[in-house]
Amino acid sequence: MDRSKVVAIITGVISVLLAVGYLLLVQILDFRGEMIPAPVSFLGTFM
Repeated sequence: MDRSKVVAIITGVISVLLAVGYLLLVQILDFRGEMIPAPVSFLGTFM
């Protein structure tokens, strides 16, 4: 194989690994549960 094909394969593998890692991270963060917003009265004290 020439060098350009090797570089293309390596960058493709890195891209797939990053995509799978991102999907796993999103699934882990989503599994933690619903995010509860801060109370509005608490936010108003700083303004």
